[in-house]
Amino acid sequence: MPTYKIRGIDVDFPYEAYDCQLVYMEKVIQSIQNKCNALLESPTGTGKTLCLLCATLAWRKSLGEFSRGRSERSNIRGSQYSDDELPQSQSSNFPTIIYTSRTHSQIRQVIQELKRSNYRPKMVVLGSREQLCIHDQVSLLRGKAQTNACQALCKKRTKRYCAHFSRVTEFVKKNPSIGDDPIDIEDLVNIGRSSGPCPYYLSRELHKDVDILFAPYNYLIDRGNRKSLKIDWNNSILIFDEAHNLEGLCADAASFDLPSGLLTACISEAKNCIDLSITRRETSSDKSCNPDNFAILRALLLKLEKRIAEVPIESRELGFTKPGPYIYELLAELNITQKTANMLTDIIDKACALLEEDANTNESGGSNKTNGNIFRLESMGDILRLIFKDNSNAHAQYYRVHVQEVEASATDAFRGKPSRTLSWWCFNPGIAMEEFSRLGVGSIILTSGTLSPMDSFAEELKLEFPIRLENPHVISGNQIWAGVAPVGPSGYSFNSSYRSRGSVEYKLELGNAIVNFARIVPDGLLVFFPSYYLLDQCISCWKTMGQQGLSNSTTIWERICKHKLPVVEPRQSTLFPLAIEDYMTKLKETSSSGAIFFAVCRGKVSEGLDFADHAGRAVVITGLPFATMTDPKVRLKREYLDQHAQSHKIGSKGLTGEEWYSQQASRAVNQAVGRVIRHQHDYGAIIFCDERFTYSNRQSQVSLWIQPHIKCYSKFGDVVYTLTRFFRDGGNRGPPKLELAQNEDQALLLRKCENSLQKGYCSQTTAIHSTSFSDSTSFTKQAKQGNISSHLTEIPPANRSSVTSDRIFQDSILKCSSYLTHTGKEPLISGKKSAQDLDGESGDLAPCILKKQRLLIAGPNQSKLKEQFDNHFNNLVKNEGLQFCQNVSTQNHQEKGEVLVNDEIITQKETVAHKIQEHKDVVSQAAHCNNEEIKGSAFLIQVREKLTDTEYREFVGFMKALKSKAMKIGHVLQSIARLFSVPDRLSLLHGYQI
Repeated sequence: MPTYKIRGIDVDFPYEAYDCQLVYMEKVIQSIQNKCNALLESPTGTGKTLCLLCATLAWRKSLGEFSRGRSERSNIRGSQYSDDELPQSQSSNFPTIIYTSRTHSQIRQVIQELKRSNYRPKMVVLGSREQLCIHDQVSLLRGKAQTNACQALCKKRTKRYCAHFSRVTEFVKKNPSIGDDPIDIEDLVNIGRSSGPCPYYLSRELHKDVDILFAPYNYLIDRGNRKSLKIDWNNSILIFDEAHNLEGLCADAASFDLPSGLLTACISEAKNCIDLSITRRETSSDKSCNPDNFAILRALLLKLEKRIAEVPIESRELGFTKPGPYIYELLAELNITQKTANMLTDIIDKACALLEEDANTNESGGSNKTNGNIFRLESMGDILRLIFKDNSNAHAQYYRVHVQEVEASATDAFRGKPSRTLSWWCFNPGIAMEEFSRLGVGSIILTSGTLSPMDSFAEELKLEFPIRLENPHVISGNQIWAGVAPVGPSGYSFNSSYRSRGSVEYKLELGNAIVNFARIVPDGLLVFFPSYYLLDQCISCWKTMGQQGLSNSTTIWERICKHKLPVVEPRQSTLFPLAIEDYMTKLKETSSSGAIFFAVCRGKVSEGLDFADHAGRAVVITGLPFATMTDPKVRLKREYLDQHAQSHKIGSKGLTGEEWYSQQASRAVNQAVGRVIRHQHDYGAIIFCDERFTYSNRQSQVSLWIQPHIKCYSKFGDVVYTLTRFFRDGGNRGPPKLELAQNEDQALLLRKCENSLQKGYCSQTTAIHSTSFSDSTSFTKQAKQGNISSHLTEIPPANRSSVTSDRIFQDSILKCSSYLTHTGKEPLISGKKSAQDLDGESGDLAPCILKKQRLLIAGPNQSKLKEQFDNHFNNLVKNEGLQFCQNVSTQNHQEKGEVLVNDEIITQKETVAHKIQEHKDVVSQAAHCNNEEIKGSAFLIQVREKLTDTEYREFVGFMKALKSKAMKIGHVLQSIARLFSVPDRLSLLHGYQI
């Protein structure tokens, strides 16, 4: 396992690290060492999670050994305290690492990454009762009903005391090593089922004394959950993984909505409490619950309901809005103040307990059945605690009070009552994050694959982030196609703005474009719409309209289904798992070329799902997902930001409402396009079907690793042509074929050859064999020598390290050359080439690949062999051409240089006949080769004899790609070496030359 010295810390990493991974780990350690916050963006597939774990745990290990077992820790601390009596301040000698992610499934993936590392800290995962409960009856419940039932069974003096809960303390004492090895939620459940302790309370017991704690976001953001944790926050390291939605979650956690239906239910429950307490006093002389208190509660709730109904609303669209502190004026009219709020919440807690006891007493089926009930009064208690938290109203300045009329429920409509919702919305997500600073957290690290644009993200959270990183991807340029299609097949502009998206022309043009993409893109295709409304409108149009808008012809929907089986993202979250299952099933169908998933930006498909490899070969963005401007929350958020931007000091520019509005849409786009290209060997296309993506300010908000690859096309035919070529070469990409090498030496040689070719760069005066290389060393070599500094500013792409002057590089080129050719033949790459002869822009470094490479056919029977190859090649192209060009129609597109096949554009300015002639020219050049090239003909015959038809087609494809430079020479060598690596083909490997 390689070890890298980064900022003085020895970091064990399970693989040879890419440059971007080393930079990422360097930023993590820098943040921790300097006790400052960091925003770190690294694309999915770059090993972000593994880097984050290895860097933080390496730093923690540098302070001292991990806490392996409670018994060992007790010996270290001495015997004056037992584990249970140990003060919290001494429960850990070193800072705790708290690693959070959005969902339990994401945490499960993090634990798998921890298992792949060399680090074994004391750890535990915190989960919900829904995930961890093993009680026969409580495990069937959900939400607050489950929580209430669990808490009721854990009371020691109840008849149905939970046996699993009672076994936790004894189990922990007898098993001090639990958590020394990585354990997941499933592992905790298995321990509970086999040994008896409650997994939920077992994790709660273990978390008090660990090196690293894993938990979902809400355990830290939610004030109540956070207070239940026994964590020493001082100097702790707080990590938020998948943090792209963190600001929204923080704002939502600090806000509330009180609809009239909820308030009515609370009033009803308060009335029930009055009746229950009176009945108890009459039947059992139980005076523990005073009915007068519940009567006061009910009266206050009735007054609140009346007060909300009296709020003047002049416009249903605008509603009623006041500054945040107005909530205290509103409640003060009901005598609810800072002084009375605590008393009122106590009454609510007693009311909920009374209702729970009554429900358990009256439940059917005897005393062996557990009933979990949800009481609306609990929500009212949470609202009051939020408003009057910390006995202060200073936070109210970041809020807005809003009352709006909504669609009346059946009950309210029958009574003639208006249905209104009282809202208190927080527009400063930083409130939650500022609390961590007050707790003394050392460093807060926010990371995700899509944090861009970072400025708005940092501004929203109101924290200083001196360390920021937007990492490149580990893929090479030929693994991604990114382009903007501003117009469709007929030249109609793509623009999903409110002004044009409703037109039939736009929907038809978009549909015809998607038909083309469905035909070109293999396997899985993801199509994202700005909203469910536009998604439904387009699909409805496509199902009824055909070619050129005719309803009696084949519909667009039928033409899409001809190529790919469709799946539409459902609005209901409960149906989403079925939709995913349906999509994966249709991907495997042999009757079509894959499946197409129609989804929505900010929907479940765009959030955190992995569409790797064939599941997502391309993603289509049909527009910018701007939030509805008339939505009250969006409108008030923009107004709030504009007001605060104006109040900023001169010289400091705050985030404006318009900037926030625009960047939120861009972040949703970045999240959607992140569904494809999920690892270093994956490849895929990103297609932006909106003319606004041609603007530089819009492209600048796309994730940084995508920006260099984006090309804008003026004609749709250019999009189809380049996209078709990209996927035709798709089989030449993918994982390295070293696994197929027959021995380790061959694998090592191929790896050296690949690395040398990929890392070889020439300056304007440099040639491989005639001049020396630059004296700069690669980032990886610096890491192994312990020379990574903290002042890194710019890094090259991960797969384009700087050239070294080591002899190893030159030797590997020569060895690879001699391995692939006979001794005495021409080297693999030779001759001098100036910068003008190399690919790349003027002034930039360009790969050392010769412009002209030829397949040589010569010898005594050269004419005959050439004719055989000619015939085979022509048949090959002819077969492809027949399938590719059937039913050619040039309706009204000849003047655009486009060819249509059933309204589907396939080429531009270049026909199959031209292609055939172009590739025949490659062979015809061999007629003038000298006698030194005689063996080429025999070699080609051997290739045809030893390879299968499919493999031979691959070989021809590699040679075509080599000539057109669609593939890099390193990838071609690797692919051909893979074909020739079978023992009976090793002679081909020796006989191959360029």
